Amino acid sequence: MRLRTKPKALGMLRQNQHIIVFRPETKKGEWKYFFCNDNPLHVELATGKWQFIVESALRNPEINYIGVDSKHEVLYMALKKILNKNIKNVALLPFNIENIEEVFNTQEVDLLYINFCDPWPKSRHAKRRLTNRRFLEKYKLFLKEGAQIIFKTDNRDLFDYSIEEFNGANLCIENITYDLEAEKDIENIPTEYEMKFMKKGVKINRLKARYNPRK
Repeated sequence: MRLRTKPKALGMLRQNQHIIVFRPETKKGEWKYFFCNDNPLHVELATGKWQFIVESALRNPEINYIGVDSKHEVLYMALKKILNKNIKNVALLPFNIENIEEVFNTQEVDLLYINFCDPWPKSRHAKRRLTNRRFLEKYKLFLKEGAQIIFKTDNRDLFDYSIEEFNGANLCIENITYDLEAEKDIENIPTEYEMKFMKKGVKINRLKARYNPRK
């Protein structure tokens, strides 16, 4: 669904640069100084409107969260919730994920979330999928040894494709489910899309993989 343009979104983002980082590449290797602590760093790619990253941060104040999305309107909605709830352990990056390796240093990220990314269904667009091997190799540049990647999607074709890509990138898949709701996982935090799809009876697919470079 196409987001409605919000003319004031960019202005509000610029007014809150203690949360919004417009040039995140300048913080590469120094995110612990941005957050003023050594807490684990969890990153969500193509962050949703707000629900996942806000709820994650509220549940886990001992973890730092970064949401990355190029759409100002998406970050604007997340920012409003962060300000309303006075959350201190979240940063939002208006940034193109294509260049994500420019933002984080080697061994800097403890966990990576990919939630309901664009499936780019045409085969000629496969390289744009965030679970394409080209992207997976980028993530390995900044994931810590033993770090997890958690991927969720409602698109079964994308999910099956992604399993092959994760295996091809030598990422160890530890868990696969084709019906996340049936798992009754109390640790799962649903996104807006996830709740919408589940209400319609759509099954949610999830995999958990781990980066173990020495294996």
